[in-house]
Amino acid sequence: MINRFVLNEVSYFGPGARQVLPKEISRLGLHKAFVATDKDLIKFGVAEKVLDVLKKADIEYEVFSDIKPNPTVANVKAGVAAYAASGADFIIAIGGGSSIDTAKAIGIITNNPEFSDVVSLEGVADTKKKSVPIIALPTTAGTAAEVTINYVITDESTQKKMVCVDPNDIPAMAIVDAELMYTLPKSLTAATGLDALTHAIEGLITKGAWEMSDMFEIKAIEMIAHYLETAVSQPENAEARNGMAVAQYIAGMAFSNVGLGVVHGMAHPLGAIFDIPHGVANALLLPTIMEFNAPAALAKYVDIAKAMNVFVAGMTEVEAADAAVKAVRELSLRVGIPQHLSDLGIKEEDLPRLAKAAFADVCTPGNPREVTEEIILELYKKVL
Repeated sequence: MINRFVLNEVSYFGPGARQVLPKEISRLGLHKAFVATDKDLIKFGVAEKVLDVLKKADIEYEVFSDIKPNPTVANVKAGVAAYAASGADFIIAIGGGSSIDTAKAIGIITNNPEFSDVVSLEGVADTKKKSVPIIALPTTAGTAAEVTINYVITDESTQKKMVCVDPNDIPAMAIVDAELMYTLPKSLTAATGLDALTHAIEGLITKGAWEMSDMFEIKAIEMIAHYLETAVSQPENAEARNGMAVAQYIAGMAFSNVGLGVVHGMAHPLGAIFDIPHGVANALLLPTIMEFNAPAALAKYVDIAKAMNVFVAGMTEVEAADAAVKAVRELSLRVGIPQHLSDLGIKEEDLPRLAKAAFADVCTPGNPREVTEEIILELYKKVL
């Protein structure tokens, strides 16, 4: 079997890492930045922390902020037009998955205009050219979009989240600066942190996992278990924020290359149809789906229990799996994640539609335990 691993060309880590931007922009021979971000990050001054660095270095830029959570085909098309009109030669993406995913789609379509309808990018698109150079600065510790070869765009016409997989979309550079995360609200810190944990756990047990990906995912689980609660309760704790920033990147390094599973398969339609934040959807589903998947990956669940520091010497694999599931559920409760879909406005009559979409999702086949549409429906009912 041949395994492939794709990562950024260059990455920087640590509070204040955004200060390397002028040196790196010069090294790459770039001139004008197209800054893709969202209106809230502008409103609350987070984007300004990056823009100040550009201003002080006299680097020209233009801001594009027509990006919504769960970004749409319309957002991407507007961004492609704005990039073309800007005269920029590279993209700086500031934000969570929404901003970085939109930047990836803009960058890919700009250099591969035959995919300008956006929907043709779904799945594994046969693009020929690398994206416009992207420098990604995440503002959440969750999606790891700055290091993945995936991006997710919602097709408004079909209410479907399109998962696009393309090595040509990976940002040329990731700058993981925890200072950009200090003002993240507690609820969003919790949801994005559990999103990162979902990436790590699904990436560990997915069918495509192997020794190299396992190494990263186990370390990510260990770090998230150690740092997440502190990052939620003490938002300006530099050690916890940086720990989560690095942990989510580590998880992304691996899952991007090996795939995910049915947690993401079930979370995507919740976002596409009901606009539920992706991190919340994953966090709510994770313990129940872990319980379902345990029989197919018991040895890996021992690794999860050890990484979360709940393994006790002498435990059987089944006992370790139970402890791992319990630890994830209790962590979710402690950081304030909703536990039922009904709390988010989902009704029982909505579930068959969700199950059909989840079964067809590109992430679902990676699940270690086989599922059917009927099984997925029952799993949704368990968390209703």
